[in-house]
Amino acid sequence: MTYSIAAKCPRTGMFGAAVTTSSIAVGARCVYARAGVGVVLTQHRTDPRLGPKGLELLTQGLGAKEVIRRLTEGAPGIGWRQLAVVDREGRTAVFHGDRISSVHSADEGPGHVAVGNIIRTKAVTRAMADAFAADPQQHLAERLVRSMEAGYAAGGEPKQVKSAALLVVDRESFPLIDLRVDFDAQPLVQLRWLWEIYEPSVKLYVDRAVNPDSVPGPA
Repeated sequence: MTYSIAAKCPRTGMFGAAVTTSSIAVGARCVYARAGVGVVLTQHRTDPRLGPKGLELLTQGLGAKEVIRRLTEGAPGIGWRQLAVVDREGRTAVFHGDRISSVHSADEGPGHVAVGNIIRTKAVTRAMADAFAADPQQHLAERLVRSMEAGYAAGGEPKQVKSAALLVVDRESFPLIDLRVDFDAQPLVQLRWLWEIYEPSVKLYVDRAVNPDSVPGPA
């Protein structure tokens, strides 16, 4: 009941992910990213511990496939999990547990991977990957949002989605963009709205943090 995408932008070096599901507050559980390191998605009977573990393995310089191997080999309950990883080189890897009985799929392309479970058809992740790849000059966040919208248009999941999230990291230890819709009848519409409002202020909030003297305005 979750579909998501993780990616690296080769033009900027940013990493990011977006996700939606029919349960509440998906952004708190499923998407993990670290600047200069990579992205980890963990979903389907989600184990949020796998996100930070995966990032630590990526920090050690391991590639996406090796990270998946170490996260899954002999892990209790791993048959229920669905995972995806993008490493610092833009390589991707996916894991589908053998206890996932619903329609589930993944589609990978250069620097990106879309995954879903309890979705209507496997066309959902194909549409997501195609939409992400369509315009590489757009901001990574915009491409991720467009990918989620394409997944929804391709059928999404059988239940009404209720939450969504967008996470992008760049150079700093804090996220460049971290937007969440925790409970809404149209979370992807709300996510689009939040991103369009937030986009003009992205650089401002970074400047306030790392170079406050450069920011005009009242003291």
